[in-house]
Amino acid sequence: MKSLKHIIIAITAVIALASCEKKDYPSGLDELAHHYYAIFVPNNNSAVTVSKTQTALLKFPVQCYSSFTRDYDAIGMYAVSTSGIPNPAVRGVDFNVVDKNGIEIPSTDTTYTMIFPKAIKTTDTVYIKLLNNPAPGSRKMEIQIKENQTSQFYVDVFSTAYRRPVTIN
Repeated sequence: MKSLKHIIIAITAVIALASCEKKDYPSGLDELAHHYYAIFVPNNNSAVTVSKTQTALLKFPVQCYSSFTRDYDAIGMYAVSTSGIPNPAVRGVDFNVVDKNGIEIPSTDTTYTMIFPKAIKTTDTVYIKLLNNPAPGSRKMEIQIKENQTSQFYVDVFSTAYRRPVTIN
């Protein structure tokens, strides 16, 4: 008798759930039409440790979240920070920020840009080239995605995936 009661309750629950109205929500909201997010993939702030003798470029994928296609390019910003970090890595000595071909990207203030064409959902990559500094000990830095708000768009960040701490051993 108890089993029959449980079976009837389970069947009733399945019927109730199956009859729920399904809503088709739009993929984007008008009030967020020009608001995008740039985050590291995977979606976390996990630290990376690499060998200073590594010759392959370090690759840090960045996802642009968007639900629209626009007639402008959304511009994401990132920076390499060593502020408050013990044993900081030095640009030009320990590493360089480069493009996918390994060519150094110049910057006067350690801030760099990445362009998301037509503000569509896409992925770009931050590339770091290690310079095999012979100095003993480890060096540290943090690659941080920055907010970029203009009159046309806002590229925002997730608190869970906006920074990538790097230790060079």
